Amino acid sequence: MQKHIKHASVIGSGVMGSQIACHLAQAGVEVLLLDIVPKEAIESTDKKLRNSIVNSALAAATKMSPAPLYSKQFLSRITTGNLTDDISKIAQSDWIIEVVTERLDIKQSVFENVEKYRKPNTYISSNTSGIPIEMMLKGRSEDFQNYFCGTHFFNPPRYLELVELIPSTKTKPEVITFLDNYISKFLGKKTVICKDTPAFIANRIGVYSIFSLFHHTIKHGLTVEEVDKLTGPILGRPKSATYRTCDVVGLDTLAHVANGVKMACPNDEKNDAFNIPSFLQQMLDKGMLGAKTKQGFYKKDGKDILSLNFETLEYQPQIKVNFPSFGAAKTIEKFDDKLKFLFFSKDKAGEFYRETFTDLFAYISHRITEISDDIYKIDDAIKAGFGWEVGPFELWDILATKTFAAQKSLFSSWAQELIDNGASFYKIEHGVKSCYDVASKSYKEIPGQREKLSLAVLKHTNTLWQNSDTSIIDLGDGIINVEFHTKMNTIGGGVLQGIHKAIDMAEADYKGVVISNEGQNFSAGANVGLIFMMAVEQDWEELDFAIRAFQNAMMRVRYSSVPVIVAPHKLSLGGGCEMCLHADKVVAHAETYMGLVEFGVGLIPGGGGTKEFTKRLAKELVEGDVVTNRFRNRFLTVGQAKVSTSAYEAFELGYLRWGIDEIVMNRELQLKHAKNSALLMYEKGYTQPISEKFLAQGTGLMGLVNVGANSMLAGNYISEHDQHISKKLGWVMCGGDLSEPSMVTEQYLLDLERKVFLELCMQRKTLERIESILKTGKILRN
Repeated sequence: MQKHIKHASVIGSGVMGSQIACHLAQAGVEVLLLDIVPKEAIESTDKKLRNSIVNSALAAATKMSPAPLYSKQFLSRITTGNLTDDISKIAQSDWIIEVVTERLDIKQSVFENVEKYRKPNTYISSNTSGIPIEMMLKGRSEDFQNYFCGTHFFNPPRYLELVELIPSTKTKPEVITFLDNYISKFLGKKTVICKDTPAFIANRIGVYSIFSLFHHTIKHGLTVEEVDKLTGPILGRPKSATYRTCDVVGLDTLAHVANGVKMACPNDEKNDAFNIPSFLQQMLDKGMLGAKTKQGFYKKDGKDILSLNFETLEYQPQIKVNFPSFGAAKTIEKFDDKLKFLFFSKDKAGEFYRETFTDLFAYISHRITEISDDIYKIDDAIKAGFGWEVGPFELWDILATKTFAAQKSLFSSWAQELIDNGASFYKIEHGVKSCYDVASKSYKEIPGQREKLSLAVLKHTNTLWQNSDTSIIDLGDGIINVEFHTKMNTIGGGVLQGIHKAIDMAEADYKGVVISNEGQNFSAGANVGLIFMMAVEQDWEELDFAIRAFQNAMMRVRYSSVPVIVAPHKLSLGGGCEMCLHADKVVAHAETYMGLVEFGVGLIPGGGGTKEFTKRLAKELVEGDVVTNRFRNRFLTVGQAKVSTSAYEAFELGYLRWGIDEIVMNRELQLKHAKNSALLMYEKGYTQPISEKFLAQGTGLMGLVNVGANSMLAGNYISEHDQHISKKLGWVMCGGDLSEPSMVTEQYLLDLERKVFLELCMQRKTLERIESILKTGKILRN
C-alpha cells in the first residue's frame, strides 16, 4: 500500500481540474495535468497547439482571484500534456484524479483509457459531485475497482475545506483509510466519508437548505437582500449568505443538483422542495445564471450592485435591511445567546428563523441513516463545504431539542425520542466530545480527536485562568495556551494582561506557552477604537502608557524564560502580526494573511513591528549586499501595508523566518503541532534569549526615503499625509538622527517608534483615517 503521494495525474483541466492540480502542487506533489487535443489540432504535430486547451486552462487558473496558489513558485511542479500524446505518463503517478465533465459515458471512456497505462495499486478517483460511484465501475478490472473511489473537492479547492470520500462496494477499506489521512494531513482538508447516495452529504443538505429558503422567501414576501442579511454572518455563515452564494455557484449548477436529487430520490419526504421555483426557472430561461453571466440575483451596474425583484424579475437598487431584533442582537457578544434571542424574537426575522430552522432540522433528522449513520458527519460536511461556523445539528443543540416539542411530528422517530427526553446531539465530558449514535441509542466518542487539540473542548475542563478578554487553557504535558476572544480578536489591555499572566504561570510551573485561538481570524490588530478615543480626548499620557504596555507585552513574548509559540490563521494584522514577529516560533496555518497595516490608518507599527523589521534588516545583511535594496524592500513592505495572501507569501515578505517558522496545512492539526513545538524546544534545553544590539543605518538612507516619497507624491500615487507618514517611518527605520551607521538597542528603536506613533495620533488626517475604519471599515486616502 502506497504510503505517500509523490506524483499525481489530474485528468481534465477545467476550473476544478486546474485548481486541484494547483493545490496538489503546493502540497509538495509533482503533478501531470492532462486534457484533450482541440479538434483543430488533431492532425497537427505542433505540441503547443495540441496542448493549447490544458495550457490555456492552467494560465486562466493562475490569474483567478482569489488565487488557487499560495505562491506562484509552486507552478513549476505542474507539467501539462494531452490525453493522446501523454496519457502513458500516468504510469508514474501514485494517484490519478479524474475531473472531466459530469457525464457517465465520458467518465467511463476516460477510465477505459486510463486502465491501459495505470500501474497496479495506484489510487484512482473521480471528482464527481453526484454520479453514483458504483456506476463508474462497469468494465473495470478488479485492481481498478479495489483502488477506486469518489473524491469530491468543493470549489474553490484551496479555500473550501471539504473533500467528500465516497467508497464503492469494491473499494478496499485501506484505500479509504489512506486517502482520508493523506487528504486531511497533507492537503489540509476536512474529509468526510459518505455513503454513495444522490448528491452525497453536503450538497444533499446544502442545496435542500437553499431551495427551502427560496420557497420561504416567496412565502414571507422577503427581498434578496433581506434573506442574505438573515442568513449571513449573523448566523456564523459567509458574507455571501444565500443568494450571493447561488450567484457564485451558478444557478444552472444548483438546478442540476436539485433536479438530480428529485429524480433519484422519489421517496424523499421533501421531494417537492426540490421543485424549481417559477422565478428561478424564468431566470434560467433568460440565461441569468449568476456570476458566470454577470447577472443572477445580483447585477453590477457601474459601481452599484443591484438586486433582483422577485415579482418583476427586474433589477433595482438595494434597500437597506433593518429588522428590529438585529439592533438588539448586535449588543449580544456570545453567539449562542445571540442565536436564541433572534430565534425567539417577535418580529419578521424571528418568524423566518423559526420556520426555516424547523424545516431544516426536520429534514436532517430524516437523512440519518439514509445518507450518513453519523450525525457529526453532516455537521462536518456543511461546515467545511458551505462555510458555516456551526453545523445544523450543532445549531439545533444551541436552541435545545425540547424547543421543537410542538412540531415533533415533523421529525424522524429517533429525533422525537431525543426531543421527549430533552437530550442533546453532542456532549463534552472529561475533555472528549461525543456524539449521539442513533443505532445504539448512546453517545460515542467522535473519531480522530486524540490526534488533534480543540480549545472549544478543552476549555470545559482545562481552563486555568480567565478575564473578560482571554482564557488560559492547559493543553497538557506542561504547555498552556492563551486564547483571546474579543471582537475581531483585537488586542487591548485584557489580552495583554492574559499574555503576561500566562508567561508568569509558565515560568513558575509549566514548560511553554502557545498563543492561539479558534476565532474566525487570529487578530485584526490592536484596539483602534481605544486609540481613537484617547487621541480625540488628547489623553496623551494614557495613550503613551497604552503603547508602552503593548511594547512591553511583545518584548515579554520575545524574552520570557520559556518558549512562546504563536499559531496564527486567517487575518493576522497589525498587533497580531507584531505578536508573531516576537515569538520564538510561528506555526502558521497555510491560510494566514499577515501584515503590518498601520499605514492604512495613518500610523506606523508601534508595538515593536517597526523595530523588528529594522532589526531583521540588520541581521539579514551580509558582506557585499546593496544596503539600499534590502532597506527598500523592508521599508515598502511596511509603507505599502502589504498583507500576505498566504503563509508562504508571509515568508517572502519577511514576516515569517525561513528555517525557524513553519506552516501547517490542516487547521485542526495546527494547535497540536504548536504545542509539540513548544514542548520540543523546552526538552532540547530552552535558554532565555539575550537582547543584543544591532546596526541602524543612520540618516544616510533618508535621501532614499525622501526621493521615493516625493516622487510618489508628484505622480499622485500618494497624498501629502502619506508622504509625511513615509518620512516618519523612514526616520525610525534609519535609527532616528544618527549621522552614521551605529549599533543601537531594541529599547532605543521602541522609543523612536512610540514617539512617532504618538505624533501621528495628534494629526487630524490620521484621526480621520481611524474614524473611517471604525465607521465604514474602509481605508480613507486623505
